[in-house]
Parts: sequence; structure tokens; C-alpha cells
Amino acid sequence: MKARYRTLFISDCHLGSNGAQAEQLARFLKHVECEEIFLVGDIIDMWRLKQRWYWPDSHNTVLRRLLKMSHKGTKITYVPGNHDEASRQFCGLVFGGIRIAMDAVHVTADGRRLLVTHGDKFDLVVRHSRLLSVAGAVGYEMLLRLNRWYNRGRSLFGLPYDSLSQAIKARVKSACNFISNFETALVTEARRGGFTGVVCGHIHKAEQRDIDGIAYLNCGDWVESCTALAEHADGRIELIDGLAFLAARDAARAAREGAGDDSEEADPWLEPAIAFNQVAVQMRIAQ
Repeated sequence: MKARYRTLFISDCHLGSNGAQAEQLARFLKHVECEEIFLVGDIIDMWRLKQRWYWPDSHNTVLRRLLKMSHKGTKITYVPGNHDEASRQFCGLVFGGIRIAMDAVHVTADGRRLLVTHGDKFDLVVRHSRLLSVAGAVGYEMLLRLNRWYNRGRSLFGLPYDSLSQAIKARVKSACNFISNFETALVTEARRGGFTGVVCGHIHKAEQRDIDGIAYLNCGDWVESCTALAEHADGRIELIDGLAFLAARDAARAAREGAGDDSEEADPWLEPAIAFNQVAVQMRIAQ
């Protein structure tokens, strides 16, 4: 049985870049079912594809899974980000059952109105200096490559995973100020529009917290943290650790096979959810 959710929010997959965790995302999508999915921007990294074509089969698999879910009745809304901004010219149209929208509004099962937006419109660097933004994106991908080699070396000495990008964000004052200003701007916009919360992506920092009475919900990414926001049938929203979710599935399958049990999995709707754990993500060994 697949894990059942009312709504899923996924952002910053960056398909088309070699940093994308497409295989893991495809596996995650295979094991879930939901009424609605919001793709909250930077799903396809058109910036990188313009510079260098990179599109392995795993990236196709992600798109096929989404189209299959749409065909089976899942409502999917695609809110483009800055890396896939070229698709904004198609806002209002539907492709393969996937609706494209500049921003979206989601009403939870318990009646809360959420603004769904990628968030780049609230990033002054993206708005006013595209060249600097592109340079930053290239620098981030180079940092991811360095991060892989760095953590391979750490793993040889039995040391835990350490994210260079997250460490820089946490320690550089200007980065901390940027994140704080970004969050404040989004919360202010949500309050101005009469929303009780805002769902976003863009800064690759998964977060779920209350800021001055407004729910700030950041999906994270499928480059490093591999996270998603999930709404349950009662309207409760939680941040899901995608890799921990998959590891639990693999362990359960291995246990059943070891016991010679060929029956279907227990209904995961009745099982505890695999919630996001910041410490666990930071200590994850690089793939």
C-alpha cells in the first residue's frame, strides 16, 4: 500500500542539473498517493540546460510518474520558479493534466488558506541582478560537486555527512540575514493577502514554523535535503524527510522478505509519519 496524503508540496528538484536527486524523488513518488500536488518551482533547471544538456533517464522517470499520477486523478499545479521561469509564459494553460499558475491558493482540510509561491519574487538579488543570480547558481552547483568529494573523504574516516552549503548559510552573517529577510517578506505578503500561511521553496532550506501568527512552510529541495511538505486528511501539515521515508520502506520490505511474508504492506496511513529531522539530514552520509 502507498502512503496516503491529502496534498503534497514539492519544490527545487532542479531536474536537468547533476545535483538533482531524481532517482530518490522518483522512488518517493512511486510510494505515495494524494488528491493534489503542488510543484512549487525550480522543478526543471532551465538555466543549467541552456548551458549544458544533462537529462538522464531518472529525470524522465520523475516526469512520467507525475504524469501518471495526473492521469489517475491527482490534481497537479505547477508554480514556476526562477530556474524554470520560461514556463511562466504558459500560466493559465494545462499540459498533460498539469495546470501552470504564477501563484496558487490552497485551502487545507481544516479551512486554512495558504499562499503557494516559489519565493523568488521576494529575493532582491533575483529581481534586480539576474547575472549575479545566475553566477550564484553556478557557484552553488560547484559547491555541491566539492561537497560530494569532501564527504566521500569524511566517510573513509567514519565521519558523518557535513553539508558545506548549509554550513556556509548558517555561519555567514549575510546569508543568515538574507534568509531572515526572505522569510519576513513572505510572511508579510501572506498577511497582506489575508492568508494564514505561505508555502514556498527557493532557498533550499526546509522549514516549518510560526512567524508572528503566520505559518511559514518551506518545502526544502531534492538536491540535498530531499524533503516535501505533506498535508494529512485532517489538515495537519508536516515536513517529510524523503530519504528516511524510503529507508523505512526498504527496511519494512526486507523484514517481510526475511520472514517469508509475501503479503501486501500494512496500510501506511495507520503508521507514524516519517517526519523531517534536521539533525538526521545533516548527518546523512553522501550518496
